[in-house]
Amino acid sequence: MPGNQYNGTSTLNSGRVGRLLKIREQRRSIRSAYSNEVTDNHRGTEPCEHDLRTREGDGLNNSFIEQYLEGAIAEGYEKLDVRPLRQRLLVVANRLPVSAVRRGEDSWSLEISAGGLVTALLGVKEFEAKWIGWAGVNVPDEVGQKALTEALAEKRCIPVFLDEEIVHQYYNGYCNNILWPLFHYLGLPQEDRLATTRSFQSQFAAYKKANQMFADVVNQHYEEGDVVWCHDYHLMYLPKCLKEYNNNMKVGWFLHTPFPSSEIHRTLPSRSDLLRSVLAADLVGFHTYDYARHFVSACTRILGLEGTPEGVEDQGRLTRVAAFPIGIDSDRFIRALELPQVQEHIKELKERFAGRKVMLGVDRLDMIKGIPQKILAFEKFLEENSVWRDKVVLLQIAVPTRTDVPECLTTRVSSSLQLALKRKMRNVNMKAGYQLLSMPSYHNYMRLLPIANQKLTSQVHEIVGRINGRFGTLTAVPIHHLDRSLDFHALCALYAVTDVALVTSLRDGMNLVSYEFVACQDSKKGVLILSEFAGAAQSLGAGAILVNPWNITEVADSIRQALTMSPEEREKRHRHNFVHVTTHTAQEWAETFVSELDDTVIEAQLRTKQVPPALPEEDAISRYLQSTNRLLILGFNATLTEPADTPGRRADQIKEMELKLHPELKEALTALCSDRKTTIVVLSGSDRKTLDDNFGEYDMWLAAEHGMFLRLTKGEWMTTMPEHLNMEWVDSVKHVFEYFTERTPRSHFERCETSLVWNYKYADVEFGRLQARDMLQHLWTGPISNASVDVVQGNRSVEVRAVGVTKGAAIDRILGEIVHSKSMTTPIDYVLCIGHFLGKDEDVYTFFEPELPSDSLAVARTKQNDGLKSPIDRRPSMKLPAIRSVSKSSQGKAQRPLLNPEKRTANHGCGSGRRPSAEKISWNVLDLKGDNYFSCAVGRTRTNARYLLGSSDDVVSFLMKLANAST
Repeated sequence: MPGNQYNGTSTLNSGRVGRLLKIREQRRSIRSAYSNEVTDNHRGTEPCEHDLRTREGDGLNNSFIEQYLEGAIAEGYEKLDVRPLRQRLLVVANRLPVSAVRRGEDSWSLEISAGGLVTALLGVKEFEAKWIGWAGVNVPDEVGQKALTEALAEKRCIPVFLDEEIVHQYYNGYCNNILWPLFHYLGLPQEDRLATTRSFQSQFAAYKKANQMFADVVNQHYEEGDVVWCHDYHLMYLPKCLKEYNNNMKVGWFLHTPFPSSEIHRTLPSRSDLLRSVLAADLVGFHTYDYARHFVSACTRILGLEGTPEGVEDQGRLTRVAAFPIGIDSDRFIRALELPQVQEHIKELKERFAGRKVMLGVDRLDMIKGIPQKILAFEKFLEENSVWRDKVVLLQIAVPTRTDVPECLTTRVSSSLQLALKRKMRNVNMKAGYQLLSMPSYHNYMRLLPIANQKLTSQVHEIVGRINGRFGTLTAVPIHHLDRSLDFHALCALYAVTDVALVTSLRDGMNLVSYEFVACQDSKKGVLILSEFAGAAQSLGAGAILVNPWNITEVADSIRQALTMSPEEREKRHRHNFVHVTTHTAQEWAETFVSELDDTVIEAQLRTKQVPPALPEEDAISRYLQSTNRLLILGFNATLTEPADTPGRRADQIKEMELKLHPELKEALTALCSDRKTTIVVLSGSDRKTLDDNFGEYDMWLAAEHGMFLRLTKGEWMTTMPEHLNMEWVDSVKHVFEYFTERTPRSHFERCETSLVWNYKYADVEFGRLQARDMLQHLWTGPISNASVDVVQGNRSVEVRAVGVTKGAAIDRILGEIVHSKSMTTPIDYVLCIGHFLGKDEDVYTFFEPELPSDSLAVARTKQNDGLKSPIDRRPSMKLPAIRSVSKSSQGKAQRPLLNPEKRTANHGCGSGRRPSAEKISWNVLDLKGDNYFSCAVGRTRTNARYLLGSSDDVVSFLMKLANAST
């Protein structure tokens, strides 16, 4: 087979966009056809009457969702002729969209507890969705598990059974006590005992175990072609578990919270494990570009991987990372405004607050929602704008916080909020807060947890009471605060009468309250004040007034701006946001993600076709044993060295700078070198001293500085450099490299006689790239502007070398000297070439590519690379190239010519890797058939080599097998 040629991603990208546009149009056509079908089925009735009726009830239109879960809607959709058999979508989340209550030994009642995710998937009609998750109850007995499984099956739900200990450690512990605070920039627990470390270890072990339990259930129900969509921080380890079971499984993962900056994420003890596990997915999604950028940055800075515009690349495998802002079911809110009960609520609210502007806040009573900051900003507005004191009212709905969030979160943030608000709350008793801040021990910290859930509520109540007492009257107060949730109809009515909505989240994944407000405001055209730290700010920022909730003065000024805004400006702002909310719906979000996931897998398959296969070790060893004259060409760095950075082991810069032969290779190399039928050449960019130190004891050939210096370990160094090689540029480039090394911490440069290399692998990723770009600009406009040099950019390195200095250009001269030195009389019939070579040096792979390969693919490859003669005209021999001998090496030793003058040809250049004519050659140097040539790249999937090995450890393992087979 031929060597592989990786052609980049431009073609793939253009094809991907084209495919996605086509899928988008198909989706719209299907949706339109479905809408027409529904209209026809209900012709003669009031428009949308059926749809509105199914959406009645409180909160979450449970009857409609229940029909969806039971498949009624899907069955109706299947009647359409425009859609083929639907693909299955396995939605895996921590919780199922139903809550289970046990009524007897084998009896369960199910209650719909659906959230935004179910609503989002209501419109994804081209997929048959099944839900996999925890039912929220402990079911230890088999009878109960079987009965619950059967009951949930009717709702298209599949349960994962977690015991109480797993739930405590995995869910309450690692998920909500570690990941949730960290992802919201609250940091890790700061207990002052060693219990912290022990709890991390035990909770992470439970987290991995729980994720494996989810994976086991998915694997039991997975069918070929299914799409698996994993959700949220509870299941970050799941993609890895699924891919280990079936690498061809389509796996997507979406995070519904913020993803923190790399400096925050790197504090997590299990940071690398979680990142690598998520990267096992084919597509990773976030609400905003910022979160996606943070994730990519964490992968580059913590794992050392390559970030690309498409995502994160690891050894040629690309995990796509993209932003998919979630939306809402806007039609549900718009249609609800026409319901009689909602109209009645609107009428009552308008009468209740007649003559006053209505401001609204709807938040979960949580530390990240910024409710205290919001109320303090409103207080400052009233202080500075006395004319508005009896003309505006703030309605604050504080939905009770999630009961499953550990109390320690509220305790920890409550104390920090007390510090931030201390100066503003002069009249508030802060005694309890100071007790929290001055706790002497972890024991006292835990002892205070029972009052923690009440702390934030008490703070808000105290601030509200103080403001109402200060600015209120006997008949009216400026703030109405409710510690409860509202039903869906009352909430829609409240949105509709609001003049200004105030969202002041300190950190929020998305915050869909802002979307719901906009959807209900097409009549009033209210103004949205939105925190810049909410994910929705990136979608609604153009029409909203963005604020920093910590800047109370700015928020107060924004309130004044919103209340005094002209109708024309309000109309423009609202129109912009309304179009976005009604077009970027929850259904569109789900459809887009699944479509992108499908296409990502297609793109990955195209990439896989361009990636060479793994080295067929058994075949390589078998043909090695059958051959009579073998040539082994081995690289050194990242090929025969011990890996400096591997998963689970921190990278060691000093170790990588001082290259050492892999300790397990010594016995294998000794055995291979002692075989008279085998010639080994170590071909490296390293200098002569490095090769001498590592290979001086073996009987082999050493080719230093990309083959410019050569010696048999029993002999002296000789040079193969082309004649008149200009090296005057070295000193000026050296000064540039020294300058940038001083300016870039943890960078270094290596000086050889024919090249200089500046390495910034261990420098800060972004800063290193900027410095490299600056360096290249300086080099091209200065020291090398007129010099005969090549600039080779590696993975976080810049190398400047003389023109023509490549491994492929040197190999013909090296081969000529080896043949001459060994007085070789039989042709070489087996070549194994293994290395971690840069693209510039991969001509060494194509040099040995046979002119007539053994398969059709190789024929195509031969024509592509060398433009060689047809099989009829080709000559079976490889001619020896002309070699120029330099009289002295840098060590002052006299060298003999590499070939007899009689066998010289007219080629005195530095070589191109192409073999000259063989008319003057009296015997064949190479008798190499395609099946006996094995070129293998180490850790580089974008390569011209035929095969791949993952790392130097794989090289060591193979060479040991080769040595054992030959002895």
